[in-house]
Amino acid sequence: MTSLPAARPRAPFFSSGPCAKRPGWSLQNLKTDSLGRSHRAKLGKARLKLAIDLTREVLDVPADYRIGIVPASDTGAVEMVLWSMLGARPVDMLAWESFGEGWVTDVVKQLKLADARVISAPYGELPDLSQVDTKTRDVVFTWNGTTSGVRVPNADWIAADREGLTICDATSAAFAQKLDFAKLDVVTFSWQKVLGGEAAHGMLILSPRAVERLESYKPAWPLPKIFRMTKGGKLIEGIFEGETINTPSMLAVEDYIDALEWAKSIGGLNALVAKADSNARVIHDWVAETPWIANLAKDPATASNTSVCLVIADPDVVGQGPEAVAQVAKGIVSALDREGVAFDIGAYRDAPAGLRIWCGATVERSDLEALTPWLDWAFAQEKAKLAKAA
Repeated sequence: MTSLPAARPRAPFFSSGPCAKRPGWSLQNLKTDSLGRSHRAKLGKARLKLAIDLTREVLDVPADYRIGIVPASDTGAVEMVLWSMLGARPVDMLAWESFGEGWVTDVVKQLKLADARVISAPYGELPDLSQVDTKTRDVVFTWNGTTSGVRVPNADWIAADREGLTICDATSAAFAQKLDFAKLDVVTFSWQKVLGGEAAHGMLILSPRAVERLESYKPAWPLPKIFRMTKGGKLIEGIFEGETINTPSMLAVEDYIDALEWAKSIGGLNALVAKADSNARVIHDWVAETPWIANLAKDPATASNTSVCLVIADPDVVGQGPEAVAQVAKGIVSALDREGVAFDIGAYRDAPAGLRIWCGATVERSDLEALTPWLDWAFAQEKAKLAKAA
């Protein structure tokens, strides 16, 4: 393919975070009464509480689970939990991509828990979940590997009568994949993924069992203020009623509320999941009929419907070695960026060289359908350059 494809994506925003704004988004749609006001004022707390309540409604979070807005995005939410809850029991750490590996580093090298067991798998695969002891040990895992495009298919591998806690980083899964809250004690995510919100704020969802751990266990290490969720052995309930630990951006809060209200308007969680599934199907179907590209996820049953990760499979390119593969992948990313067709679709820096295309619910299927001919065009250009250079 040498000529430019006829159609272009209307919105060329396929970044895996921050992700595309919802269809029809405009800054003018946001309410501004809370801006320039204290987040501790009645109005500010009411807006923060509304964000929490809408989160519960759209995600179908059980009524007895607490939901809090915390600092430092999903990373901050996960770190709060690791530092506050781990150490009471042995823990299994699951890792099959960079963020899971980051949590392993925290627990093994920073907290230095001697009874931490690491169960890992290479990019594109899941660890053997049958090895995980969800009965007696705590478990830390990502539901959807943002940088590998591999997700757990369900929570059937988690024991219903577990004694430990399940701690789930769901940042690229929440609002696009069904989370089995009955099997999850801690769930974290950030606003800038499936709903296309602004960064810097994290969400922390705690089961009653997780609250009991916080109130009954005191870690052996000191906790910085930003991690503290209890006072006098009791949960600080205000965190889960809109009294944030530090000062939030009320503009970002209003943007998150706008995204949640949009999610409700299109049909809630079921509609969001269906939209992400339909979007991802465009890319997966194209991959199935395109010889030069392949899904990084080895098993279709574990392939993500949000962060779809792809690798170059053309034998002429692959046969020239990893540097050639990386060169072609980088060339595709650059060419489509220059054309204004697709922004930020390169693989994550720690992942195998390739492409990563976000298919969450704020992306339109028609834009993905318009993208695939451009991917073919860009690959043809880059392969020709490689051949000429040889």
